[in-house]
Amino acid sequence: MIDTREEAPVVAKVNGAPVHQLPEDLYIPPDALEVFLELFEGPLDLLLYLIKKQNLDIVNIPIAHITEQYMEYIHLMGQLNIELAAEYLVMAALLAEIKSRLLLPRQPELDADEEDPRVLLIQRLQEYETIKLAAEQIEQLPRLERDCFSVSVDLEALTVQKILPDVPLQELILAFQDVLKRAEHLSHHQITKEVLSVRERMATILAKLKGEDSLLFPQLFHRKEGRQGAVVAFLAILELCKERLIEISQPEPFAGIRIRAADSQRAG
Repeated sequence: MIDTREEAPVVAKVNGAPVHQLPEDLYIPPDALEVFLELFEGPLDLLLYLIKKQNLDIVNIPIAHITEQYMEYIHLMGQLNIELAAEYLVMAALLAEIKSRLLLPRQPELDADEEDPRVLLIQRLQEYETIKLAAEQIEQLPRLERDCFSVSVDLEALTVQKILPDVPLQELILAFQDVLKRAEHLSHHQITKEVLSVRERMATILAKLKGEDSLLFPQLFHRKEGRQGAVVAFLAILELCKERLIEISQPEPFAGIRIRAADSQRAG
C-alpha cells in the first residue's frame, strides 16, 4: 500500500534533524523579525540566496520553482506570526505575476513584440549581485577607526636619555696595550730622566677635557713621552675614574673608548 499523504514542510532543523511542526509553547521574542531578516538585506537578497543555493543560472531562472520556495519562506513567516516588510510581499506578488504570465498561452501575433517577463527581474538580480559583491570586497578593506587607528605623537615633549653601558676593565687594558705599542715606536733614549706626577697628569687630563664633549682614549696620551708617560697617564685616568671626575664609555661593541668629564666638572 502506497502512502499518498503529503509530508509536512520542514520549518526548522535541530541538531540536523528536520522539524515539521513548531511547538505550541515556542516563545518568539518581539525582535525576532530583526534577527531573522538580518541574514537577508531585502527581497532581492533572499531571491539571490535561493538561486545560489541550488546552483542555478540567473539568466535561466526556473520561475515556478523559485516562486514556490519564496512563497514557502513567506508562509513560514506567517506561521511564526512575524510581520514581513512590505518589499518582501511586493516581490512575492511580482514572482506570482511572472509565473502566471509564463503559464498562460501566448497569442501568436503578439509573440514577436512581447518580451520575456523575467528580463527585468534578471537585470535587477544581476545589478544587485554586482553591487553586493563590490560591497563585500569594500567591507574586507581595512577601515580607519575600525581596523586601524591614526596615532599622533609629539616627539618634542619626550626627553630621551641614552644610557651607555659600563666599560669593563679588560677593554680598558686592551686599549692601553694599543697605546703602549704606538708609544714604543716613537720612544727615544733620554739622557735626563724627568719625574712624571700622576696628580699633575690628572690635572692635565681634566684641563684637556674641559670644553670638550668627549675624547678618544688614545688622545689623552702623549706619544713622545714613551712607555713611562703612557703608564702615568693610564694611572691618572684610573684615578680620575675612581674619584668620579671622568666618565668612560663605549657607544657600541668594538667601538673606540671615549673619555668625558663628569657633569659636575663640565658645569664648573
